[in-house]
Amino acid sequence: MAKLKTAVLISGRGSNLQALIDYCQSENSRAQISLVISNVKGAAGLEKATEAGIISEVIEHNLFKNRNSFENALTETLDGYGIEFICLAGFMRILTDAFVKRWHNKIINIHPSLLPSFKGLKTHERALQEGVKFTGCTVHFVREEMDTGPIIVQAAVPILSDDDPKSLEHRVLLAEHRCYPLALNLIAENRVTIINEKVSIPNSKAPGVFFSNPIE
Repeated sequence: MAKLKTAVLISGRGSNLQALIDYCQSENSRAQISLVISNVKGAAGLEKATEAGIISEVIEHNLFKNRNSFENALTETLDGYGIEFICLAGFMRILTDAFVKRWHNKIINIHPSLLPSFKGLKTHERALQEGVKFTGCTVHFVREEMDTGPIIVQAAVPILSDDDPKSLEHRVLLAEHRCYPLALNLIAENRVTIINEKVSIPNSKAPGVFFSNPIE
């Protein structure tokens, strides 16, 4: 069976890219990372692609007159490599409605909070300021509105009494590295169905009835 030809779009260090690479190199993977694209020249994640023997391209957004021309170049490159699916992994560009519609249900993103809570930036600082006891990460299909779209996988991460944004970010990132490959795997295995803008995954497993923080 042919593997799902996937591109990963990055802007920086590529830690989630590495998690996806590791998954796709496993025997059970039904997805294949065929291309990595960065909109930033010299992004550290490009080295991870090179080390894994994955083709990479740099399409610098600031060399284009507007977002449409930049995204036209993106689509031309993606089509040129026969890409079927896109993972955004720290890609720091807001995509136009036209691009999102072009890749409808074929583009996913990971966000460092339990959406719909804490959309946007500075998620860890805001979670600490609000005093919530859990935060986490969300993998979701991309829609025209930022940080929305059918949710595929979420992981809850407890907030500790001595947490600061850096310590919390570190633990959430560990969860991201598990959730993103899991979401891509579920999609590549054709186990994900979207019904009324909600994801259905038949026969999937879930954890226990509840968690509490603190526990005593």
